[in-house]
Amino acid sequence: MSDRISNGPLDLALLRTFLAVYRAGSVTAGARLVGLSQPTATTQLKALEEHLGRRLFERLPRGVAPTPVADELAARLAAPMDALEAIAAGAPAHRPAPEPPVHLGGPAEALAVLVLPALAPLVERGVRLRITTGLADDLLAGLRAGTHDLVVSAIRPRGRALIAEPLMDEEFVLVAAPAWAGRLDRDRLAADGAAALAGVPLVSYAEDLPILRRYWRHVFGTRLTADPAIVVPDLRGVLAAVLAGAGVSVLPHYLCAAHLDAGTLVPLLEPDDPPINTAFLARRTGGPLHPHVALVHDHLLEAARSW
Repeated sequence: MSDRISNGPLDLALLRTFLAVYRAGSVTAGARLVGLSQPTATTQLKALEEHLGRRLFERLPRGVAPTPVADELAARLAAPMDALEAIAAGAPAHRPAPEPPVHLGGPAEALAVLVLPALAPLVERGVRLRITTGLADDLLAGLRAGTHDLVVSAIRPRGRALIAEPLMDEEFVLVAAPAWAGRLDRDRLAADGAAALAGVPLVSYAEDLPILRRYWRHVFGTRLTADPAIVVPDLRGVLAAVLAGAGVSVLPHYLCAAHLDAGTLVPLLEPDDPPINTAFLARRTGGPLHPHVALVHDHLLEAARSW
């Protein structure tokens, strides 16, 4: 960040409001912390952004997300501002300032099943998490813009602005509930491939059957042209529909492993070369990660070894 903050007089109240909003994650909550109205806090943030010549926050439907400039400014301000607040309050000035929350994005299913259980122990170490779910392209765009600190992505990001490290390999499985599996000729499926599934209702994540199409192409060597019976944009919903006997689908193994072990789901095929997708842990290039971002980053890479 440039030294423009030192050019000309700057009201410390602007910095105090900025730090409160940064820590609270919203203008309304930050304003409440420093005893201001939301419009006054917004005006102060705009004045600070104009003084610095840099954007500090991205406005979201709920709250705000700090840009990298805001992260750097908060790191510079936290200790001295907290010391001043402590002196003003008559408290010891050596209380450590809390680390800002780690903003992590990724697919809802992997975050719920794998990532959040792995990160839960870090809460006792003072780590705070702010989770965003969504599609990989949108999340990576947010990472480039400074909205997120880390993103679990099903695609490798392009360009030099981001660094991506392999996190895990997702193996995909063709599954059905036992009732549907019993109605299918699995020997014919192994011998004739997709033809044995003609007329079977398909449960899909999206209208264009992206995961199913890939499985058909990779395993059966043919193009899938069927229409889905059910479309639900959450793989956990797809799993629920298949468990209830709605039809057949293709799911990542991590999501349905417990049901496969329990026998409530049946793998219809066990190909020698199942489709696999690599998930990546992405971050911005540049300087060192903030301590808690680095902690989450390293903890995820370690935990993923057993996924």
